Amino acid sequence: RWAMAALVLAVLLLPLLAAPGRARRDALQEELLLSPLPAGDVAATFQFRTRWDADLPSGAVSHYRLFPKALGQLVAALGVRELHLALTQGFWRTRTWGQPPLQAPAGAELWVWFQPTVTNVDKAWKELSNILSGIFCASLNFIDSTNTVTPTASFKPLGLANGTDHHLLRYAVLPREVVCTENLTPWKKLLPCGSKAGLAVLLKAERLFHSSYHSQAVHIRPICRDASCLAVSWELRQTLTVVFDAFSSGQGKKDWSLFRMFSRTLTDACPLASESKVYVDISPKNKEKELLEVTPPPTSVHEAIVQGDKRTYAVYDLLSPSLFNTSRSLNVQLKWKRPEDSSELPVPVLHAHRYVSGYGLQTGEISTLIYNTHPYRAFPVILLETVPWYLRLYVHTLTITTKGKENKPSYIHYQPAQDRRRPHLLEMLIQLPANSVTKITIQFERALLKWTEYPPDPNHGFYVSSSVLSALVPSVFAMKNVDVEQSPLFTSLFPSSDGSSYFVRLYTEPLLVNLPTPDFSMPYNVICLTCTVVAVCYGSFYNLLTRTFHVEEPSRGGLAKRLANIIRKLRGVPLL
Repeated sequence: RWAMAALVLAVLLLPLLAAPGRARRDALQEELLLSPLPAGDVAATFQFRTRWDADLPSGAVSHYRLFPKALGQLVAALGVRELHLALTQGFWRTRTWGQPPLQAPAGAELWVWFQPTVTNVDKAWKELSNILSGIFCASLNFIDSTNTVTPTASFKPLGLANGTDHHLLRYAVLPREVVCTENLTPWKKLLPCGSKAGLAVLLKAERLFHSSYHSQAVHIRPICRDASCLAVSWELRQTLTVVFDAFSSGQGKKDWSLFRMFSRTLTDACPLASESKVYVDISPKNKEKELLEVTPPPTSVHEAIVQGDKRTYAVYDLLSPSLFNTSRSLNVQLKWKRPEDSSELPVPVLHAHRYVSGYGLQTGEISTLIYNTHPYRAFPVILLETVPWYLRLYVHTLTITTKGKENKPSYIHYQPAQDRRRPHLLEMLIQLPANSVTKITIQFERALLKWTEYPPDPNHGFYVSSSVLSALVPSVFAMKNVDVEQSPLFTSLFPSSDGSSYFVRLYTEPLLVNLPTPDFSMPYNVICLTCTVVAVCYGSFYNLLTRTFHVEEPSRGGLAKRLANIIRKLRGVPLL
């Protein structure tokens, strides 16, 4: 029996021994990008990229090594071509923190491209949201036709696409979704090494949610397997972005370290990862253009132009044998050379602001301000507005003004809402002149809901999802070809078609709107008053009608009376 087992083992290992240089079908890359922000904030962006050379849509895959089986079977069963899911707590302050590597709106965002072979897209969309709700322990099952739209110009495929039939696209946002540890735990379980090794050991829930901003996302898309693009591979990106307020937590100092932010240090790389790196943005923040100092010394220093700005990164390669020679753990520390160093970033070329104006509970106005701070370049931007059906838009009041003049959109697509069936969808292509502010306003009327349609806390208000801005922003500096092997991974998610511009997708603030709300305490008062009237009036009247009265004759007295008379008789007193 032992001889037979050894023979079987030798047969199984023979292909591996015969071809030791054969490339694996899947690979894992992990990275951590640390970026100092103004006012002492620090942004940490984790990204885990799993690439698999397999044909998922055919459903012929039976063995999963690095790619999560739950997501692989989901893509194959429902005909998913691209899937993008983000769960975010907080709002990225673009004007203060600069352009984010990967931004997402507050709450839950899901947009999916389906394969052309899917006949009933709405049914597949509903099944997909329910399955993802179970996988990530989120309220994605509340996605329905009232908050789902089909954009025509925004959210183009990020991977390979034979066609861009927008009828295969679905987009939905739940702005009220609260992200907590119950969403982080299943997200970490999808990692090949979990949270036991590699960069994932820093993902401590107690520290991640004690932050100003937290966003976790999952991106699945098809990509080219090689330069010829004759075969297709599938890519899974799990990203997590968190912003720490190191200035307040560091007792008034901007200095930070891995241990101070995450309460842990790095000891090794994930054994399954082919690449594991830590990038620290040490770009100069002062007028002297002096680089920031980090300890221990990095493995290498990389310079690149990312999002139109010159960046210098200190790179720590966790797979380098020399990194852990001096110490068993890696605790990256950054110290500012002078406390008076100014860390103010330049104003982003593109940023936006959105608010609600008006008074009363009948009408109002939604205003969006889009800023183009480029000194001499104008560029177009695609604006996507999704407004719930209970805010009835007056499209004839739509105004777009730039520098006091009317700015007519080059393209406009409007899909009116239907009560309790679908929301408003407004897409516009607007040209932004150089160094200008464009104001977009539209008036609306608040609807009166049925009393069963109000949430448990109706006086808190109703959320309106963020506006989406998509644009190719011109770069101030000449952009060179990005070295994919050295630059951070997020630079390959939105590659630049040429060296003069880069793609940016921004989200504005979500809105909180009050609707006409009835006094829900009145039913309680009516119930109390009605019960009181019934108990006092009707109860007494019913008691009188149903009670039986009996006339009792006076009795001679009881035992006490007889004893009293005996005593009075002995004393010679008149009897009772």
